[in-house]
Amino acid sequence: MKIGEASRLSGVSARSLRYYEDEGLIVPGRFGNGYRDYCRSTVDRVLAIRALLESGLPVRLIKEHLPQLSGGHDDGGTDAVCEEFLREVRGYRERLAARIAALSAQQAALDAYLREARPAGV
Repeated sequence: MKIGEASRLSGVSARSLRYYEDEGLIVPGRFGNGYRDYCRSTVDRVLAIRALLESGLPVRLIKEHLPQLSGGHDDGGTDAVCEEFLREVRGYRERLAARIAALSAQQAALDAYLREARPAGV
């Protein structure tokens, strides 16, 4: 299928599909005229990439581990790679939780200030 149909099926813009290709996340085939040719498995991979990106994972991490996560690794090292991926995801989650805690503290400080603040002239 051409890029427009792949975009429609995946819910990802054609620009994003080109970006995923530039980053080496997907490798669509090519028609004789040079147009990209997306198969169903590539669209499925795009859906997986999109879900991982929406969860906040960086492209670097997805690029390093996506072949193993999608079953493209068959040299017996899948469990070790998956454990490494899970370790990285846990670390990412911990950093995210720390940022959320810091933002929550800032929000609480602002809330306290606003409760105590009195408009000028009152």
